Amino acid sequence: MNKIAGFFLIGLLSVMTISCQSQKKESEEEEEENKYELGSFGYDLDFFKTYQKSLILKKGTSMVLLAPGYQGRVMTSSAKGMSGKSFGWINYDLISSGESAPHFNNYGGEERLWLGPEGGQFSVFFAPGVSYTFENWQVPAPIDSEAFELKEHNDTMAVFQRDFQLVNYSSFTFSIHVDRIVSILGAPELESLLDIALPEEIDFVGYQSVNTITNTGEIAWSKNTGLVSIWMLGQLISSPTNTVIVPYNEGEEQILGPVVNDNYFGKVPSERLTFKDGLIFFKADGKQRGKIGLSPLRSKNYCGSYDSAEKVLTVLFFNKPNHHEGYVNSMWELQEAPFGGDVINSYNDGPLEDGSQLGPFYELEASSPAALLKPGQSLSHTNSTIHFSGDDTELNTLLDALFGVSVEEVKQALGE
Repeated sequence: MNKIAGFFLIGLLSVMTISCQSQKKESEEEEEENKYELGSFGYDLDFFKTYQKSLILKKGTSMVLLAPGYQGRVMTSSAKGMSGKSFGWINYDLISSGESAPHFNNYGGEERLWLGPEGGQFSVFFAPGVSYTFENWQVPAPIDSEAFELKEHNDTMAVFQRDFQLVNYSSFTFSIHVDRIVSILGAPELESLLDIALPEEIDFVGYQSVNTITNTGEIAWSKNTGLVSIWMLGQLISSPTNTVIVPYNEGEEQILGPVVNDNYFGKVPSERLTFKDGLIFFKADGKQRGKIGLSPLRSKNYCGSYDSAEKVLTVLFFNKPNHHEGYVNSMWELQEAPFGGDVINSYNDGPLEDGSQLGPFYELEASSPAALLKPGQSLSHTNSTIHFSGDDTELNTLLDALFGVSVEEVKQALGE
């Protein structure tokens, strides 16, 4: 072999080696990118690494994904680590587009902080004097598209803060400071919160947020000019086999008022909403827009949902004080009782009149009382969300302990 041929052969072998190494590297990178399936916590974490800053709280196999850029909201969580089911609904299309949407940047997230009321003469979602239509509805930027400041965090806790102003429908300006602390919960904390022993084989993730608003202005907030409230909403994944469960205080309507308010977006059909033994069952399939609410006299301090196909039980607990100044009313109308609003709400998404849709998703919501605050005074609301997954035996145990109902009774309530 002459020298030229030898050099040619060596060069060819070098190119082939580099090419193989490059292909191997590309294959490894592709495998790394695709190692988590859509619907898993790992997939959502990888998504946020690309499009939005995030941080993780973790304890054992429980994991919680937070987004400081989206007001420190909980985007999603997992009971079984990176490969476990991701429980929060996330709007991948809007986030990846990098664009802003009119009315509401619906990024998703299974727990976000809003302030009420949504409608009425003291609304913070409608500008002064406009009609209560979807075209005029606008989520205020500080609780929609703007970031909260991340003050500190570790593996199990994160602290967020924000100062801003809101103007209500009656032209009153609120100067507000928000503190938000999110913590992941372990088994001892959950058993203490729920006052039950957890089944040994159950998978779970739980977290708690303490949300505080402070009047930083020079004027006291009064009922004459309007009050705000802390409004916690969780967007979760809807399913044909998913049912919202809300316990309520039984008693005569003349004394306690209606069991449920189901007129937010038109009356909810009876095949989607039923009552039995102190429980409300509301279909949460993401196929028909509807919303329900419970008054302070009817509501307890928790609600939940059960998906029989996915075998997931979700429970929302919150602090409900015995003494309060009423709850803000979010109905889209001028109201006779602006402080006769609801404590618990659940929303099922569905097509709008033009055929478009926000989701699909469903929501579990809880509100604080109206904040009658002097300058420097504060109001806090604590929200705890827990997801359980397991087999029917374990979930039966939890459903019975928390709601006094079985898996089969939940499935039968709305004719599943």
